Amino acid sequence: MQLTRPRTDVRPRGDVGSPAVEVTDLRRRYGDVEAVRGISFEVHPGEVFALLGVNGAGKTSALEVLEGLAPASGGTVRVLGADPVADRAAVRPHLGVLLQSSGLPADLTVRETVRLWGATLTGARPEDEALAQVDLTGRADVRVRSLSGGERRRLDLTLALLGSPRVVVLDEPTTGLDPESRRTVWGLVRRRVAEGAAVVLTTHHLEEAEELADRIAVMRAGRIVLSGTAAEIAATQPATIRFTMPAGAPALPAVPGAEVVTAAPRVVLHTRALQPVLTRLLAWADAHGLELGGLQARAASLEQAFLAVADGADPS
Repeated sequence: MQLTRPRTDVRPRGDVGSPAVEVTDLRRRYGDVEAVRGISFEVHPGEVFALLGVNGAGKTSALEVLEGLAPASGGTVRVLGADPVADRAAVRPHLGVLLQSSGLPADLTVRETVRLWGATLTGARPEDEALAQVDLTGRADVRVRSLSGGERRRLDLTLALLGSPRVVVLDEPTTGLDPESRRTVWGLVRRRVAEGAAVVLTTHHLEEAEELADRIAVMRAGRIVLSGTAAEIAATQPATIRFTMPAGAPALPAVPGAEVVTAAPRVVLHTRALQPVLTRLLAWADAHGLELGGLQARAASLEQAFLAVADGADPS
């Protein structure tokens, strides 16, 4: 087998307007299993791109190529115009990575860990500033082994952002964090994006994707099956109207633009024209002097689209 030496003569580009991350027809194979089956996307500076999917969808397998940890089986990946595997020495100083599990030395203190990591970087943030931004100042002299899961995750993020990277890859960044800590992490990500970084994110928290991501791709079985903004992805699904028909009410008439999913007495309707359908329904109820019990009208959501993909439904 011929080995390819990492190139050190490559300078990552800084072109204004060029994608910071370019993934084209990426494939990743483990023996006979193709975990990633030809996905493509771009991420620009100052943008957050979220890659969603159930466990086993291929998200981490794709990120490992982007991170330079594994070669692609097919297609191409470019980070700042360079190959993150072949040109790893050139790309690495500009890349911040948060893995699902970091494996930090347990015997070092938090401050020692930050200092050691900072020594490998050019222009690392000051230790005190790095610890303060994740509320770990008071834990600086505690050994890593004694940190809670949430504290360790915040330390992981500190290290990923310590060198002010131009491209940040976050694999499940808020796993194990309480809601307050999660919002602290969101603030750090937004700050780095405002400074011009491109961020690629995976998460099982759909609220997190809605809060942070400019664009989202939903994977299933190694392929991207939905992509766009959160609103565009939600719009692939119908809105839902629910109510209970009162006793003795006349039969519900056909409502143009609505599909009856469940009939009386507990009615569920699906529609892609929520306001007109709801207006017609309320006018009918008013004309018959009816009160529709427990009336709910819910617009389509990212969660609804995600679950439809997870269930194998046609996303269109």
